[in-house]
Amino acid sequence: MDKRVEESALKTLSIGIVGSGGSGVVTLGKILLEAIARHGLYALMGRSSGPQIRGGESAIMLRIGSRPVEALDDSFDLLLALDWDNADRFADEIPISHDSLVLRDPDSGDVPPVYNLAPENHLLHPFRELAKRQPNGRANMVGLGILGNLIGLPETLLTEAATATLADKGAEAIEAACSCIREGYGQPLERQPGIGLEKPGQVTERWNISGNEASGYGALNGGVRFVAAYPITPASEILEWLAPSLEQVGGSLVQAEDELASINMVIGGSFGGVPSLTATSGPGLSLMMEGLGLAVASETPLVVANVMRGGPSTGIPTKSEQSDLNLALYGLHGDAPHLVLSALSIGDCAFTTQWAVQLAEQLQGVAIVLSDQSQGQARAIINPPAEPPPGSGRRIAQGDDAYQRYAITDDAVSPMAIPGNAECIFTADGLEHDARGTPSARAADHLEQLDKRRDKLTGFDYGDAWAESSGEGENLLVTWGSASGATREAAERLTRAGYPTRTLAVRLLSPLSRERFQEVIAGAHRVMVVEQNHGAQFYDYLNARRVLPQDAESMARPGPLPLRPNDIVNRFMQGV
Repeated sequence: MDKRVEESALKTLSIGIVGSGGSGVVTLGKILLEAIARHGLYALMGRSSGPQIRGGESAIMLRIGSRPVEALDDSFDLLLALDWDNADRFADEIPISHDSLVLRDPDSGDVPPVYNLAPENHLLHPFRELAKRQPNGRANMVGLGILGNLIGLPETLLTEAATATLADKGAEAIEAACSCIREGYGQPLERQPGIGLEKPGQVTERWNISGNEASGYGALNGGVRFVAAYPITPASEILEWLAPSLEQVGGSLVQAEDELASINMVIGGSFGGVPSLTATSGPGLSLMMEGLGLAVASETPLVVANVMRGGPSTGIPTKSEQSDLNLALYGLHGDAPHLVLSALSIGDCAFTTQWAVQLAEQLQGVAIVLSDQSQGQARAIINPPAEPPPGSGRRIAQGDDAYQRYAITDDAVSPMAIPGNAECIFTADGLEHDARGTPSARAADHLEQLDKRRDKLTGFDYGDAWAESSGEGENLLVTWGSASGATREAAERLTRAGYPTRTLAVRLLSPLSRERFQEVIAGAHRVMVVEQNHGAQFYDYLNARRVLPQDAESMARPGPLPLRPNDIVNRFMQGV
């Protein structure tokens, strides 16, 4: 059988944009993405930067399609260089082919060898000189105008998008941007416009949203009304989005002095009856572990949105990696059962976070939601995300002289008292306890409460939301989190090439739905687990849960480079 695999049946256009800090790369990308949304297309826009706190190099990676886009492609069709300062650092993240085009200013410096294609592949336009023709002109907006014309976006959509994106910058900045866009758009092109942008189909409601914004939306929609957190890359945008949004619904956000304070504030807020959440990344989650143990022992519901980055230690703060899984699963001391969920796409950050809030409230437990930098700080044009089925909410005690906070019930969930109810007095601390909450070191009480905390999670029916399954075939790719998009596209490519392949993307990581998992993998001739970390953490976890066949394979690759569909295809083909 021919082992060659075609690249992609999904007709897309991939654009990379690079420049130094302050050149306006991110602003250009945001305006371009908004114009694409107004044109009726879908898109995924990732961003990358160096480790500097301020300044440094910056890049945008954009893929545009006529149907939803969940992964970057294997290479880029077009590279727009506002300048070349440290642009070679993005060579691995923005690979190009011999057919790619490079749009650049001839006076922007020496072209890095990796991007120095044949002369006919370079489109030269003097961005800086053209910008000087307009009052307060910016070269990035001139470049946007040229780029928009080149790929077939109407000029009016570009200026409308600039007006909307720069609304808080004032009329003068908006007029300068629009003038530069028109200046660039009017430049003669060496190639005909529309080098690959598909015509849009019927335009329906679309969202232009980042993963962090979607997580904030999901939290709000799930009922969160108190947030305490300490800013950390790449999770800070969750807090930036939630701060004004919470105020609009009567909630509040507190910026704590550190992660230790924030997790304890969240425990207090939830103990007081208010659904609560904190957001962090790996180093912060490490600091929260003792506090999360208190929440497990006291059965206080809360959600931690953990936006993963490269580790260990400070690691690579501005890049992505799925390497906090072991910490989320096993980081708490003692037997401390809790929920661990993973968002499967940018839009799914909303669904998964909302579901996590509902589960935490209903089951009175801790829920850790894992996303990562490639989801959180990326933006996408998506269809409005689905919502999980509504939960039943927190079970509140009504008052009873014989009130037992930790009573053994049929579903292992006992009514929770709200402070101030004189008929629901109990001891609240982090010690092991009996049904009334009285501290106890008796073996019988310890076993009873251990079983209770476990059974309320393992005995709950999570329905179909535990995972997403797609495709048909005897081959199965198992994945989780941000690796899901590239894995699904790889499965589609393998199927078209004659290797029928389906995918299983797991949303509820713990407790793992073992019976449903085994039903999905039943009959699979070949199973491969795909993830973005060095230690094959998900593969090892699934093996520990005894749900994988003995010959299951692992494709575990660390960050910071994104997983691309052909990476997965090539790994699969090695075993054919």
